[in-house]
Amino acid sequence: MASFSSRLTVTLVLFFLVLGCANAQLSTDFYYSSCPQLFSTVRSTVESAISKEARMGASLLRLFFHDCFVNGCDGSILLDDTASFTGEKNANPNRNSARGFEVIDSVKSAVEKVCPGVVSCADILTIVARDSVQILGGPTWHVKLGRRDSRTASLSAANNGIPPPTSNLNQLISRFNALGLSTKDLVALSGGHTIGQARCTNFRNRIYNESNIDTSFARTRQSSCPRTSGSGDNNLAPLDLQTPTAFDNNYFKNLVQKKGLLHSDQQLFNGGSTDSIVHGYLTNPSSFSSDFVSAIIKMGDISPLTGSQGEIRKNCRRIN
Repeated sequence: MASFSSRLTVTLVLFFLVLGCANAQLSTDFYYSSCPQLFSTVRSTVESAISKEARMGASLLRLFFHDCFVNGCDGSILLDDTASFTGEKNANPNRNSARGFEVIDSVKSAVEKVCPGVVSCADILTIVARDSVQILGGPTWHVKLGRRDSRTASLSAANNGIPPPTSNLNQLISRFNALGLSTKDLVALSGGHTIGQARCTNFRNRIYNESNIDTSFARTRQSSCPRTSGSGDNNLAPLDLQTPTAFDNNYFKNLVQKKGLLHSDQQLFNGGSTDSIVHGYLTNPSSFSSDFVSAIIKMGDISPLTGSQGEIRKNCRRIN
């Protein structure tokens, strides 16, 4: 009986040890001892990149979104295609659109010099997104770390998992809810479009064919985005008409004025359930900042690889 009891105890201990590894928690002090220079190293590289091109901050933030929305925050978006491997970079939401990979390479290289083999590319994406928002005038927050890098990526998951700019409100709410993100999280995170630019191909239909759009705004955008598909597809326009390189609440002012650039943007203020949230962020910018922080931390918790899962890539573009 004693022998059975001890075996049972050992079995239970092993079970909970395995369970603990599988559900290892992310923490804000994960690299406190193993890489004390991490934050300053990342920050200086990101500051340098944004000082050369302010738009880069938005591009780096977007990489984090597009990583987390595809099988969790695991650095999979960073993997290059090879002869035997197809990654996510050429998925519809990313092809000719996702950018900033060279900045991530520079950050990874700098981090490897101060603490080789310690910090994952998935965690670097998380820190870079936070720094980009703060450098452009937005809020800051304590990032939760401890993710490991995936050894794979999924083109089909990227094609299906990232909401396209043609999405309606129900589709947006459904996709965010599927990832554990609320409708309020959806609106707050969409506020990330207060920085950055979009390609003509992603807003052409809106400026020529939709009625819930300010006419003078539509005409302005039409001047650099021809009606004919294939002509000027890659011409850019700011997502936030007023302050495209400042992280503020002007994005929501644009929506109320029917000046959302993307169809999916204007869906947030179009007589639906999210109108009141948009109004709230318009009148109370501090509530937008705090809700954005809560939502992006929650997004960073989507299906991370931890413990012995995945790996710590030496080069963010390829598995070890």
